[in-house]
Amino acid sequence: MITVAHLESLGVPQRTSYRRCHPGRPWQRLLPGVILLRTGEPTRRQLIEGALLYCGDQAVITGLESCRRQGLRRPAVPGEPLHLLLPAHLKTTSSGYVLVERTTRMPAPVRIDGLPLAPAVRSVLDECRRLTERAPVRALLAEAVQQLEVAPADLSTELENGSTRGSALPRAALQEIAHGARSAAEAEAMALVRRTGLPDPLWNFVLHDEQGRYVATPDAWWDEVALAWEIDSFEFHFGQPGYAATLARNNRYAAAGVSVVQTVPSQLRTEPRAVVAHLVSAYRAAAARPRPPVRLAS
Repeated sequence: MITVAHLESLGVPQRTSYRRCHPGRPWQRLLPGVILLRTGEPTRRQLIEGALLYCGDQAVITGLESCRRQGLRRPAVPGEPLHLLLPAHLKTTSSGYVLVERTTRMPAPVRIDGLPLAPAVRSVLDECRRLTERAPVRALLAEAVQQLEVAPADLSTELENGSTRGSALPRAALQEIAHGARSAAEAEAMALVRRTGLPDPLWNFVLHDEQGRYVATPDAWWDEVALAWEIDSFEFHFGQPGYAATLARNNRYAAAGVSVVQTVPSQLRTEPRAVVAHLVSAYRAAAARPRPPVRLAS
């Protein structure tokens, strides 16, 4: 990977450099003034290095690419831009696969594998500000908290200190996470509960039976009627042992006399009315029977 200007300093005229990038020739032009000295599909690393050459030595990688290189388990998708930050006074603009954002709040880079990355908190929110739908914002913030161990309080602070552009959706999603949502699915569930007209449940509290034995940690819990709601999905709860653990949990609920509603995340989006109706019916049925002697852990 090299710039046309560097080649010229080595005695290769610009015209020669660009001619060698024509179809069937040995080089290829990745970005304005940036050449890959071979044919074939560039690797992800080569695309990144080309973007850094194009933007200059003050550039910092942010967004999803930065998040991945700091531990986010989400693969790149075809056509996904590479998001770079540059100081506001520079004039470089977006081109090709490179999304350039000029900013007065340049972060101190974290260097991983020799690449300058924006800190995880900044990288996550830089991506969230570009999203226009609530669900992807919820998912990314929940993944950041789970996988990158980013504190919700740090995300809130960065959101307050940064640009207000595109901040409404991440601000709302962070409020849901602060109220106990451990995943994107639980954040969606919190929003859905408001449509039921039921009392607000507790989220992610440990439940014991009358002998003090552990029963479960329901996603949502209506203590007044002893009703549990579980958003069952391995996709959102990483490391969950699997079906056997879910079955054992349900057996503990049954032994303790607890009513439980189980929902998969796709139902929250595709069947919200059915989920609401199921919750309301389950709540009424739970209220009509004697409350079992279970309690929340102190």
